[in-house]
Amino acid sequence: MKQIYLDHNATAPVRKEVMDVMMPYFTDEYGNASSVHSKGQAAYKAVESSREIIANAIGTESVDIVFTSGGTEADNFAIKGVALANLQKGRHIITTEIEHLAVLEPCRFIEEELGFEVTRIGVDKYGVVDLNKLEGSIRKDTILISVMFANNEVGTIQPIKEIAKIAKKNGIYLHVDAVQALGKELINVDELGIDLCSFSAHKLHGPKGIGALFIRKGVKITPFQNGGHHERKRRAGTLNVPGIVGFGKAVEIATLDLQKTDKHLKKLTKRFFNGLQKELKELYLNGHPENRLSNTLNISFRYIEGESLILNFDLKGIYASTGSACTSGSLEPSHVLTAMKVPPDISQGSIRFSFGYENTEKDVDYCLAEIPPIVKRLREMSPLC
Repeated sequence: MKQIYLDHNATAPVRKEVMDVMMPYFTDEYGNASSVHSKGQAAYKAVESSREIIANAIGTESVDIVFTSGGTEADNFAIKGVALANLQKGRHIITTEIEHLAVLEPCRFIEEELGFEVTRIGVDKYGVVDLNKLEGSIRKDTILISVMFANNEVGTIQPIKEIAKIAKKNGIYLHVDAVQALGKELINVDELGIDLCSFSAHKLHGPKGIGALFIRKGVKITPFQNGGHHERKRRAGTLNVPGIVGFGKAVEIATLDLQKTDKHLKKLTKRFFNGLQKELKELYLNGHPENRLSNTLNISFRYIEGESLILNFDLKGIYASTGSACTSGSLEPSHVLTAMKVPPDISQGSIRFSFGYENTEKDVDYCLAEIPPIVKRLREMSPLC
């Protein structure tokens, strides 16, 4: 049976080139990057080389990059760290209704534990943030705006530059969760006006367990994790040298191949969606039709439960998801589609297909041969038809 992996927004397979550069740091070059002897210094140089690669990819300096255990820690660090460091300035934060739980939950935490007020801005039918509502929500005690670069479920890209202008005009920090965007979209933190930005390696064919937070010079932030003096006293803990090396290599490759990969993914997703439309009725594309990640298609198959589709796809070796991997198993409707006001009878049959550079037209054609019969059979069984 063929195996077609279309769940890259959950995690992407590690590239061979990435594994190759990581392996020596599990074996021969096993030193602690904080040690002063030659083994430690070899590890330190590898870490700093990767830090430079990542910094160059987003248009900043290496000193502004702090390594974390992943995107969730980076988001927590940004939100809780800014909140704790700016208590005297204000206790109000603005975010959106469609953020990843790695942002929504830290926001809930500071509401309950630190007495903050959090305003969650709505979006339009495409999942785009309402700039007027965002600007209208700003108060004298607002200290942070946190908005994702691109949505993990529907792929919609937000107007980050416009949001940054609003934030800067009002003297507010802007945090951007760019976990899904790094390696897929051009990101220049200076040109965009971002103050803090979260990343994760495993979304762009790097290893799991490693991420980073960009912190602009001058941003007042309290360390999220306490202990040693690692990362210029900003994030305590022995550095994950193999992970950092792999992260750097993954970013290097993704940056060099960005335009080629983008063109390839657009071709695949167009072929896939057009092919489904020819075979099936009552299909709905969730998210912006154009201004979205080139690898992401969130499609609703009306009259069917998404979980039933996923299980039947799996039997044919097609691996997709009903939304964020962090909410899989939940019986609740997608909070993203709910915020976009997608009707329940449509959102319940939503599937996220997220492609990767290694997917081919043959993969798409296999899916187009297998998926329509599954959908038609499930609809025949559905009491909703």
